[in-house]
Amino acid sequence: MIKILELFGGIGAPRKALINLGVEHKSIDYVEWNEKAVRSYNAMFDNRYQPESVVGYNLQPDILVHGSPCQDFSIAGKQYGGNIEDGTRSSLLFETIKIIENLGIWKPKVVIWENVKNVLSKKMIPAFNHYLRDMEALGYTNSFEVLDARDFGIPQARERLFTVSILGDEYFNFDNLEFKKMRDINEFLEEDVDERYTITQPSMLAKINATGTRTLKPIKDYVWTITTKQMRCPNSGIVSIGNGQYRLLTERECWRLMGFDDEDFDNAEKAHPRRQNYLNGTLYHQSGNSIVVDVLEAIFKELLKIRQEAQ
Repeated sequence: MIKILELFGGIGAPRKALINLGVEHKSIDYVEWNEKAVRSYNAMFDNRYQPESVVGYNLQPDILVHGSPCQDFSIAGKQYGGNIEDGTRSSLLFETIKIIENLGIWKPKVVIWENVKNVLSKKMIPAFNHYLRDMEALGYTNSFEVLDARDFGIPQARERLFTVSILGDEYFNFDNLEFKKMRDINEFLEEDVDERYTITQPSMLAKINATGTRTLKPIKDYVWTITTKQMRCPNSGIVSIGNGQYRLLTERECWRLMGFDDEDFDNAEKAHPRRQNYLNGTLYHQSGNSIVVDVLEAIFKELLKIRQEAQ
């Protein structure tokens, strides 16, 4: 039995990964401040959690997974930084340090942190190095790597920094992960899509295949990073529907491209029904803020292998 604690838990990608692997586990708790994400999580996993902040939290997990807010690290954001003194959303990653300190002898054996790769940029890396030093002081050995969802079967160009910290002196070897051939994008796209997704706004039509960074790119083999909004320029890519017309990715497609199945999406949609003739901004937002399930599966699989070899 693996006991897992999800901080900044979103819609539960870590738990979904363990379910997909068929691993017996117990989510001893899930902490998420966004009430709408909590509703989706409860609908998907039949739990009754309330929205909570990670500040001052205290529990005793075996594995702790946290994906603290990325907005202040991200190139797409204003890059305010993630140091403690910055007081930003991204600086909440240091609340995880406080939680581990409070656990004392019950520190989790493994801590996994996911965030945007811009954490490694010249401006942002001081906060990351601070985090690594704090984890080392707590007795952890850190390993980190930028992983692309395309290398794990998902046709999404999503590069994210994963840091795996193991209690003791053992490094996590990312080279041992099980990489998979990228699947066909058509496996993820819907066939009959409502016309509400068709791009008709003149401002967006003018950006299709335009030059520069503010352009809308037709999808070929894969989408670009799923973000919290699709009605924007640039976005994750647009789908050709013939006759020179294009449409946005649907909410369901975005969830599929994050590794969730249609049952998960249907349950979340019941918790957040769309307004007639409108796109569902909540479900777009939740997919863009999540972690790709398939990448977590590969990490968990390798961690389980290490655990078995140690027994």
